[in-house]
Amino acid sequence: MTSLFRFVRARQLTARKAARLLLAGALTFGLIAPAFAEPPLDKTEIRYQGWAGQVTFIELADDLGYLAPLKLKWVGNTISGPQDIQTVVTGDIDIGGAFYGAILKLIAARAPIKAVVGYYGSDANTYQGYFVKDDSLIKTARDLIGKKVAVNTLGAHLEFVLREYLARNSLSASEAKQVTLVAIPPVSGEQALRQGQVEVSTLSGVLRDKARERGGIHSLFNDTDLFGNFTGGSYVLRDKFIRDNPEASRKLIEGISRAIAWAQATPPEEVRARFERIISERKRNEDATPIRYWKSTGVASKGGVISDAEIQVWIDWLEKDGLFKPGQIKASDTYTNAFNYFRPGKTAEAQ
Repeated sequence: MTSLFRFVRARQLTARKAARLLLAGALTFGLIAPAFAEPPLDKTEIRYQGWAGQVTFIELADDLGYLAPLKLKWVGNTISGPQDIQTVVTGDIDIGGAFYGAILKLIAARAPIKAVVGYYGSDANTYQGYFVKDDSLIKTARDLIGKKVAVNTLGAHLEFVLREYLARNSLSASEAKQVTLVAIPPVSGEQALRQGQVEVSTLSGVLRDKARERGGIHSLFNDTDLFGNFTGGSYVLRDKFIRDNPEASRKLIEGISRAIAWAQATPPEEVRARFERIISERKRNEDATPIRYWKSTGVASKGGVISDAEIQVWIDWLEKDGLFKPGQIKASDTYTNAFNYFRPGKTAEAQ
């Protein structure tokens, strides 16, 4: 256990002991009914960014009542995981999420953050596909040399998966550099492909399903073809936020992990109905159509519990690509399950 989390654990134990003493005193004088009281929160407002037309697990946790008495403050939307977590680093928001590769690169640059709960990934229902037109001459990885590929942002999930696809199909580093990545908002990916602005476009969720319904395109490969079912990224908190707000950190991440587990175990049609209601009630002038195509969380572990193995995949990749020195980053130093409701050794489900 790192010194940071020994400190946090000590703070939590001290707070809980103080709360129990206060409760015992109140009971002694008959001031309140006998009931267990949680320690008071050290922070009550959590700032975050949303995604237009989507419901984040932060928002779902709030709607399910898992965060109370924490209150959320929406500060705007993003379409980029790297931007989201960089905004956490600068302190403009309290929690954000991104692909593990982007998180690791920030940590390697000495950003004081920790991954705290896995929140997205890929499985048979929820995945990222790399699509070409049916009349495209692109059939193999080598055919991508000299071509343009649309991704939502550079340096994140879609770029890493593409580069792994090229490497597994024996393209050299110089050949891989001849595949051009173009950052295009996801909602414009299909149009860019059909109009010939790019030769390949990454599509997922509703954008993928609606594009396939219109016909004329097919998948060259999917991220699950390379990695199977996997959790691809996590939410992060600043180390200072955790030190200063251990109880709020616990409440926030326990609530998010419970919301993820709820979505994993609840029939998709019920999850979609709740998402549609949340979007309707928050009145952000957005299109809720994508929610109709929601199928699964994509998160591989219950409640987003993080493991060394799911992070080590990307450390190995970064080392192989020459971006990290061997042994520069240790997986266990980049994350903590200390606040996850389903963390190993916690009998949370019995409570």
